[in-house]
Amino acid sequence: MAVFKSTFPVRYYETDQMAVVHHSNYIRYFEIARDEMMVRLGFPIERCEKELGIQVPIVSVECHFKHPARMGDVLTATAEVDRVPLAKMVIRQTVYNQDGVICAEGAVTLGFISSTTFRPVRCPEPVAALFEKYINL
Repeated sequence: MAVFKSTFPVRYYETDQMAVVHHSNYIRYFEIARDEMMVRLGFPIERCEKELGIQVPIVSVECHFKHPARMGDVLTATAEVDRVPLAKMVIRQTVYNQDGVICAEGAVTLGFISSTTFRPVRCPEPVAALFEKYINL
């Protein structure tokens, strides 16, 4: 299984009048962890687009809210992949506060499409190989 983490503070503009993180920000937190995952794997999304002509759109998002994150919290967002991607990639995601309490968890499904035809394609081999290396440890 490949697990990647990113840690960051809650910013004032992410909160409502009660100093609680607005629900829409958890989708952004999920994205922070996914982007960091691809960077750490050595194949950021921009590289997929420029070198391989493949875009990676979100197909679906699932998010379950467990505990409010608040102004002053330091959050950790995780991205977990337990299968080598084929036509789509499912990433389990969790956001924890500094005390290890789960604030939100869910899953994001990504697809792969050609940048020129916008038709679905399989996961590019270089990307699949990187996940295979981490998953089979």
